[in-house]
Amino acid sequence: MHPLVKIAKDAVELYIKEGRTLQVSDDSLPGELKRKGGVFVCLKIGGGLRGCIGTYNPTESNIARETAKNAVAAATCDPRFMCVRPEELDNIEYTVDVLTSPEPVSGIEDLDPKRYGVIVQSGLRRGLLLPDIEGVNSAEEQVSIAMQKAGILPGAKTKLFRFEVERYK
Repeated sequence: MHPLVKIAKDAVELYIKEGRTLQVSDDSLPGELKRKGGVFVCLKIGGGLRGCIGTYNPTESNIARETAKNAVAAATCDPRFMCVRPEELDNIEYTVDVLTSPEPVSGIEDLDPKRYGVIVQSGLRRGLLLPDIEGVNSAEEQVSIAMQKAGILPGAKTKLFRFEVERYK
């Protein structure tokens, strides 16, 4: 199990079972986990989404802490789902995506939904969709879903950004 996946799992289990937050010690981290970055944590049960929360701009001092924080948020704060229950813990599959910094693109032709995630921005509204999502086969679909998530109306003036991920399961 990749160390970030273990951190996500440990953070969720400690929080759900004991109500405590996992303390990630910087001293014990390997070098690659000490860098800053945006992280999304997705929880699935039986192949179905159970929660997914993340940040594209880092809010913590390293990706290990970012993972722990976002894992608990995915289990308890995703507005699409009820909080994870203790009896579900043994069935959860964890995915941790570490994001590159978003870069602006000039248009939809610069996107590839298998390789890049997308951020669509209109005014203060922003919607994000991770790359390589099952059932999303075109950049148009990807942008449309991100717009819906943000409540951006079709035809609105938007800015597009793309990013790549390192995905760990």
